[in-house]
Amino acid sequence: MQTVKQSATTLTASRTIINPILKDEVIFLETSRESNGYHTLVEVTLSAGGGNPLHYHEDFSEEFTCLEGELSIQVGDQIIRLKPGESATAPAYSKHRFFNQSAQSCRFQCRIAPGCPGFEQTLQITYGLARDGQSTAQGMPKSLYALGYTVMISGTYLVGWMSVLQPVLNWLGRRAVKKGIAAELQRRYLTV
Repeated sequence: MQTVKQSATTLTASRTIINPILKDEVIFLETSRESNGYHTLVEVTLSAGGGNPLHYHEDFSEEFTCLEGELSIQVGDQIIRLKPGESATAPAYSKHRFFNQSAQSCRFQCRIAPGCPGFEQTLQITYGLARDGQSTAQGMPKSLYALGYTVMISGTYLVGWMSVLQPVLNWLGRRAVKKGIAAELQRRYLTV
């Protein structure tokens, strides 16, 4: 029996997802399955001006380590600007966001502990929908069922006025499962 080795470049390419709308890239360095649930580790290239809204997670923390450029993290009311080699952690239940205030893209690692398969799947589904033209200009799924499902499985909770949408999105996520929409999203977009 012959063993075939994949090159590091081939392996990385098969674990890389790109969002053409947001112009972001995510490389799955280690999934929760590979780490026996210990963590999810991704490398992100975030475009200038990119980022996400304030949110929190109940089941995991996120540690951000800047690799290139400058990454800003908000944890609670504090804004932390990370330079290469610097890290910051958003503990579970802390309201946080990450963003790139610079005119250049930045690259960072995000370690989610413990690992979260739903978070990994959310990235793959939302980036896949963006590639297929099924996302808004802000990178959100156009389908309310897909939006609800990805919010539901990601372990992400909205804050502020957006928190009133959480029960509706969770309901839409459950409907997506019952209608088979979730299974179709998984079939089409889950690769890692």
